[in-house]
Amino acid sequence: MNAALLILRLVVGGLLAGHGAQKLFGWFGGHGPRNTGGFFESIGFRPGLPFALLAGASELFGGLLLAAGLFVPAAALLFAGVMTSAIAAVHWRNGIWNQNSGIEFPLVLATTAFAVAAIGPGRYSFDQALGIDWHGLWWALGAVGLGALGGLLSLLPARLPSAQRDRQLREAA
Repeated sequence: MNAALLILRLVVGGLLAGHGAQKLFGWFGGHGPRNTGGFFESIGFRPGLPFALLAGASELFGGLLLAAGLFVPAAALLFAGVMTSAIAAVHWRNGIWNQNSGIEFPLVLATTAFAVAAIGPGRYSFDQALGIDWHGLWWALGAVGLGALGGLLSLLPARLPSAQRDRQLREAA
């Protein structure tokens, strides 16, 4: 079971970290921060670059934490936040299945992080090596709940009418 958890963490965490590296650095065929920021603007996140950097950093660090088995509730929080935002902003209107750009893939990623936070990262993890015992159902529920709330809150600036948003940005500057 511990070897299976290690493989699960490495694959899922590694893939999400790679997805973040696509956004942040343009690695693995990604578009980099500027082009990703342009995409974010096209779906209503303005200014797009900070949102792209936040999403990329959440994916990169959440994926690395999960892969390492380090602070797994924090990894689950980051997974849930970025996946909730992606589901709500892009995938929800397309239904369930990934072939239609639906919620299937981001939901599986967030659920995997939840499960690892609930059952723990296993023997072959940094949490185990450091004696960190932050796992269980309540850790997982709290992490995913806070992450999902953060993901939904990230949608608010994108949903403001543009005149109101522009005024708020000018006032904040």
